[in-house]
Formats: sequence, C-alpha cells, structure tokens
Amino acid sequence: MPATVARIAVPSKGRLRDSVLDLLAHAGYSRRSFDRMNASALVDDFEFIEMRPRDAAAWLAQGRLDAAFISTDTALENAIDDWPMLDLGFSHSDLIVAVREESRFDTLRDLTGATVATHLPAWTERWLASEGIEAHVVGMGGSLEGVCAVGLADAIVDLRETGGSLQRNRLRVVAEGISCQATFAWQQDEHRALTDLRLRLEAALDARLTQYVMLHLPADKVADLGSVFPGLAAPTVLPLAGRNDLVAAHIVVQRKNLWAKLGELRAMGATGIVALKTDAVMR
Repeated sequence: MPATVARIAVPSKGRLRDSVLDLLAHAGYSRRSFDRMNASALVDDFEFIEMRPRDAAAWLAQGRLDAAFISTDTALENAIDDWPMLDLGFSHSDLIVAVREESRFDTLRDLTGATVATHLPAWTERWLASEGIEAHVVGMGGSLEGVCAVGLADAIVDLRETGGSLQRNRLRVVAEGISCQATFAWQQDEHRALTDLRLRLEAALDARLTQYVMLHLPADKVADLGSVFPGLAAPTVLPLAGRNDLVAAHIVVQRKNLWAKLGELRAMGATGIVALKTDAVMR
C-alpha cells in the first residue's frame, strides 16, 4: 500500500453507517465504492476500513488509524475527546444515569457503593471519581436496561435517544452527562491527505443547513434583507432587463429560517422566489 494512503475507519453497520456513507456521497465520494467493500476499500488517497465505532476509537487512540467516523461517547471512553474532531450533526443521544423506578437512589451522589453497569467503564469511572463517588463499575457489551430492571445492577450509564427503552423497563433518570453525536476524528499529527477530505465534509455539512434563494425585489428594499435574515452577508444583486424598479437578489440562508420568513419577504414586495438545494457551502 502506498505510504501516502490515509487509513480511515467507517462504521461497519447500522444507521450510523448509512448516515456516514450518505455524507461521503454528498461530499463527492461514490457510494458504490463502499457498498461493494469487503472489509476495506481504496478510494482516492484513502483506505476506508469497516469497523465498529468503539473499536475504531480504540485503534485511533493507539495510532493505527489516521482518522475515524466515531461518536462522542466512544471518544470519551478512549480519552480522545480533546483530539481534533468535526461534529457531523446526526445520531444524537445523551449519556444518562438511570435506576429502577422504585430505587432508593435519587441523585448521582447516592450511587456511592452501588454497582453501575455501562458500555463506557473507563469514562464512567473517571466521571464518577470527578464527582467524588466511589462505585463498582461493570463494563458490558450487551443491553443494559435489563440488568438494571432485574436488580443485577443498581444503576446504568447509557445512551438515551428517545427514552422508550427506559420506560419499557421501568427505569428513571437520576442524572444527565454529556450530549453525544456522530463525529469525524483524526490524529493530532494530521495526515496530509485528510485536509481535502475535511474541507469536503465541512462544505457538505454546511450545505445541508442552507438553501440558495433567488428572488425579485424592489431596488430600495435590498438593504432590508439583513433585517429578515440577521447575519446575512451582502447579497448578490443583478439588474433585470427592462426594469428599473426591480432587481434580482441571490442569497444563501439557513434552511430552518426560510419558510418562516416567506411572509416577511412577500410584505417587502418580493416576487419570483425560488429556493434551491445547495450541494456545497465553503466557509
């Protein structure tokens, strides 16, 4: 393998894999290259390797990978949460501490001397110690809710997405830790090939949040666009053939804001409003 190839872990299965591959496809890397990969695939200057995120974070921490698509919780467990990292904006969850509904534990401090089951034993021990709590932490690979529900564990430290599983097992939350999401992390000594990949990922992520809007507007109202979309950079303004009263204005706005602002745009006299999907936005 050429020495210039960077080794990057991608999730081996599940929704996280699908979301990561969709992002890579948006950033210009063919989805077919990953759909047909057998453990690994060479794409441009990268060797993409299929791996569970928790394993990928461990190998990244050992210096055997140049970068990896992981998640906040796996970065915390391997003590690489202060490494260079790009938040990807999907697979959101929260680290929580849960106990049985009838449990005598009501706060985090009540767990002194308790047995705590978790997928993140190293981080959980550090976190509890930082709070002055001495507990017996048991690392597990399978479902956590059941071992707490039947009384094997006094509490669990787990990821919560919707809270449905906690309700089904009659567990309640007594403390919340850190908000987590999918991330792209890389070595402090960055491989030179990663610069372009990061640039493309950032452009794709920013594009998902924005829309390119074209509209016709009275010439004396162009300056008012900044009050409708605070933080808006100077719009592109073009003349319209045969019209002195109207101009064409092109702007890039946050997708979440556009629909709520249509009424204000119409009140300003805007017509011919067209919103287009953006493929890439460079900061």
